[in-house]
Amino acid sequence: MPETLENPTDKTVYQEPFAENPLQATVGRMAKDIRRIDARSLRGLAHPLRMTILEALQLDGPATSTTLSARLGESTGTISWHLRLLAEHGYIEEDIERGTKRERWWQVVHRQTILNQADFLDDPETKGSLQLYLRQLVQQYFERVQNFVDEDWDGEWQHASEISDWRDLRLTKTQLRALNAELGEVINRHKNAEPDEEALPVVVQIQSFPRRTTQ
Repeated sequence: MPETLENPTDKTVYQEPFAENPLQATVGRMAKDIRRIDARSLRGLAHPLRMTILEALQLDGPATSTTLSARLGESTGTISWHLRLLAEHGYIEEDIERGTKRERWWQVVHRQTILNQADFLDDPETKGSLQLYLRQLVQQYFERVQNFVDEDWDGEWQHASEISDWRDLRLTKTQLRALNAELGEVINRHKNAEPDEEALPVVVQIQSFPRRTTQ
């Protein structure tokens, strides 16, 4: 669940978070259309549990309220209610091919979703939803890295992985936008890598932003 520099290529969407600003987020793996999040759909998404549910469906594929309940430690009733809200706002849909009369399966709607922070800055109510969404998004990014650090990976995967930062850049807004676009292009080239039985799902996270100095 969610970019997040207008780069109209596949973003989560795996063109992952690349769209109108460095914190833009997207939904889906193979975009079939582009959706721009409005105030109503932002409020429908900006909830910690709904964002966690959406992320679980994005990363691990279709699931039922029962399997999500066991994974997330919430009651099936609570999970089902939030699933219906996500579906109402167009973030997920029923997986009819998997579903039965007794059990409903849910999957992410495969499309690029663009969130532009500037659309909500003049609306105090929606600005609160935006802040909640962005803070939860940053928390999800942190938890992914923390999970990797806490897990027992072999030396080769540890060596192949990277946790780095660069703090000595001085860029204009245009230069920063260009940097993010170039990084996105590099990642997209690797999305079409030849299948390999040793390949595992990999997460690449990009956070690039200006920093206010103390001077």
